[in-house]
Amino acid sequence: MNDKAPTTPAGPTTPAGPTTPAPTRRDLMKPAQLLGLAVIAALFAGVVTLVSMGFFQRRFPGESMHALVLAGIVAGITFVVTLLVLSLLLLAVQPAQITHRVDGPVLIARDQAVADELAAKAAAEARTAKDAAAGGSATDAGADHRKDQGPTAH
Repeated sequence: MNDKAPTTPAGPTTPAGPTTPAPTRRDLMKPAQLLGLAVIAALFAGVVTLVSMGFFQRRFPGESMHALVLAGIVAGITFVVTLLVLSLLLLAVQPAQITHRVDGPVLIARDQAVADELAAKAAAEARTAKDAAAGGSATDAGADHRKDQGPTAH
């Protein structure tokens, strides 16, 4: 009889069914979603620029063209910056930890590690002080013993 749990291409089978595989970086960086968010941000920045420049009011003919050019520049810059920032943020994410569930406070493990490190450092300093106190008198006794032997050739 085989005691191993059956596996599927998606991962090991559990009583609740097969587990879903962890997302890959390729799954996170879907181009349509990244481009869509960047386009929406660029359109928003362009419309805000047009409204703030008074494009939708009756103005002189040259002013509306200036507003369109400036809105296009602002929209283009916003598109590129949004695309770069989102891509760099996605590179900082570890895909295997996307599905990892965090049930407790996030910084507790880090705070515990810092406390353990400080305790280890204090214990090491205490041992060093204890060794120095115990070793100091032994070192002095050894120095007295060497004086009795006279000079030695090295």
